[in-house]
Amino acid sequence: MQAEAVFFRETFPVGPIQCNCTIIGDRIRGEAIIVDPGGDPEIILQKLAASGLKLTRIIHTHAHLDHFLASGEIKKKTGAPIYLHKEDKFLWDNLELQCRMFGVPYVPQPDPDHWLHDDEDLSCCGGMAMHTPGHTPGSMCFYFEPHKLLLAGDTLFRRSIGRTDLWGGDFKTIETSIKERLYTLDEEVQVVTGHGPDTTIGEEVRENSIVRLG
Repeated sequence: MQAEAVFFRETFPVGPIQCNCTIIGDRIRGEAIIVDPGGDPEIILQKLAASGLKLTRIIHTHAHLDHFLASGEIKKKTGAPIYLHKEDKFLWDNLELQCRMFGVPYVPQPDPDHWLHDDEDLSCCGGMAMHTPGHTPGSMCFYFEPHKLLLAGDTLFRRSIGRTDLWGGDFKTIETSIKERLYTLDEEVQVVTGHGPDTTIGEEVRENSIVRLG
């Protein structure tokens, strides 16, 4: 069976701020991970059930409220552990404050079960975690090299980048992360952004006016 026939990927917007949630799976192993379940747990669980895959991990690019509001409910229903970079624990712990500031109903979430680290093997479809701080101190991207796919969270958008005026954000840091970690990937890599449409590394290297090489 060809690699792309084995590989499963579905991305769809969820939650009050329409975060892009992604299910990544291996049809041979029958396993999947969910990245950034930012709301609408019923929709996410329906799509997971339709895939026929068993959830093994709930993984987060960062801990802004719109990227993990459904995590607790999905963990409750599936038993899958929650993954996050430890430098974003302060954001996770302040979910109630985040919700209040953005006018979003507060739903308590369980603590993360595992702290992600740079270059960690995700044990799914050749995925690797990349620490790309700047939008938040613990921001991560997830790179699936065999499939030329990058889940960039709010680090890189189509012709834009993640905002750096929220808690722990820093422009110079995100600029370094993008230039040194993301722009060095193959130009053909498809980028799933945290919000909005996909792009490619090559397009952003050539056309992103905010972070430029050189």
